[in-house]
Amino acid sequence: MAATPEKLETQLHAGLLELGVDTTETQRQNLFKYLRLVQKWNAVHNLTGVRDAEVMVARHLLDSLSATGLIFGTRLADIGSGAGFPGIPLAVVRPDLSVTLVESRKKKAAFLVHVVAELKLKNVRVVCQRVEHYRPREKFDTLASRAFAALTEYVDKSGHLCAAGGRLLAFKGVYPEAEIAGMEQNTFAVIKVHPVCVPGLKAQRHIVVLSRCDDGRERHQQPTFTDNSLNLGPDQ
Repeated sequence: MAATPEKLETQLHAGLLELGVDTTETQRQNLFKYLRLVQKWNAVHNLTGVRDAEVMVARHLLDSLSATGLIFGTRLADIGSGAGFPGIPLAVVRPDLSVTLVESRKKKAAFLVHVVAELKLKNVRVVCQRVEHYRPREKFDTLASRAFAALTEYVDKSGHLCAAGGRLLAFKGVYPEAEIAGMEQNTFAVIKVHPVCVPGLKAQRHIVVLSRCDDGRERHQQPTFTDNSLNLGPDQ
């Protein structure tokens, strides 16, 4: 039996509190409106393999918002945005952010444009272009990606978008040991790996933080774990 709106609201609100993410009632309603749009378009355009609303709250909304405390600066690019995770949830709860959703597939980009209009998100723009070809006038403080590519490909294709002193965030499942080992000779380095406890999600989750090697950061050598609550300030 499908979860009632009241049950979903309770699940979301409790999850946000557990993550330490402060939200208003209007912001939570916008997150639910977004969820309903994903469900509606998913029936035709296959935006995500997740169909159950309760699972969507945990696997998509709360997972996306687990990175709220790790955002550096005010300009964020969501690389390979797909259905808009994590960019749209982050834009909803962080109206101070300027968020760009980079998505090369036209149908998914059209969905993102529709969501931005429906939610009246003035801090979001959609770019329908392959990320390696995207050359904005101003670079980004933070790049984020949930399911775009392995770390080396993520950096190779999108690293040019990162401003000096900026950060790349990569959402991963289990600790990505092999991917991190493959970064040894890269121009970007893994500087920290945060284990994430997403409320309602039993699977392991990690957020990998990368920066340019010339930013003066030490390379990540061993698993560097921080508080699982992820109620953290920007890694500066």
